[in-house]
Amino acid sequence: MSEQQPVPARPVGAPAWADLSVSDIERSKAFYARVLGWEYEGGDAEFGGYVNATVGGRPVAGLAPPMEGQEETPHAWMVYLAVEDSAVTQERIATAGGSTILPPMQGGAFGTMSVYADPTGAAFGTWEPAAHTGFGVRDEPGSVSWTEAMVGDFERGREFYTSVFGWTYQDLSSEEMKYAIFTTSGGEDAQAGGIGEVEAEEQPYWSVVFQVESTDAAAQRVTEAGGAVTVEPFDFEYGRLAVCTGPDGELFAVIT
Repeated sequence: MSEQQPVPARPVGAPAWADLSVSDIERSKAFYARVLGWEYEGGDAEFGGYVNATVGGRPVAGLAPPMEGQEETPHAWMVYLAVEDSAVTQERIATAGGSTILPPMQGGAFGTMSVYADPTGAAFGTWEPAAHTGFGVRDEPGSVSWTEAMVGDFERGREFYTSVFGWTYQDLSSEEMKYAIFTTSGGEDAQAGGIGEVEAEEQPYWSVVFQVESTDAAAQRVTEAGGAVTVEPFDFEYGRLAVCTGPDGELFAVIT
């Protein structure tokens, strides 16, 4: 995290960080620099080559080579939810029916991370902040604008995240889809993200949406940089969105 831009920690249960394990760190750095205008800091061997992507000197996301023994793990953006006590959270997750993928692991003076799966199979992380408080900026071009959990069972997923993180919901479901906006108990993070339900036989997952100045221009940069646009830019109630994949096939979206 950039020491130039200290920011308060995110409320408990709010998306606090997002990162991606990549097969070729230099290729992915070049891709996201082209698409989102990122610059980078870090990359020390002490932290496994992990780099913080920055916009205007403020941290927005992380990129890293795969951890030893996990080279074949599918590449997907990981969303981390803020917690105050990693050990207590791990217990709550187990009690609520989740499973531990990576137990709490301290990252030097920066904080403590963990990785879990909710009862429906969607993987997510937790972040107990110390020196690294998470996103240094959101809702600006190049930064995360939205995150959402696409779970395997809508009601079971909602119950789980409420039990562990205290989420409350504004239900936007219709006959065509099940979807709700979640709010954290911190009160300052109204509309912290969304939760929906995947199609039958589809693997549950968490996803990230990055804000850009022009969705169409960003989608063009994606293809020019070696990625792909899987859903062409379209307008909806909240803006103009396109769904893309990066160098390792990782899914993400861009929005204006």
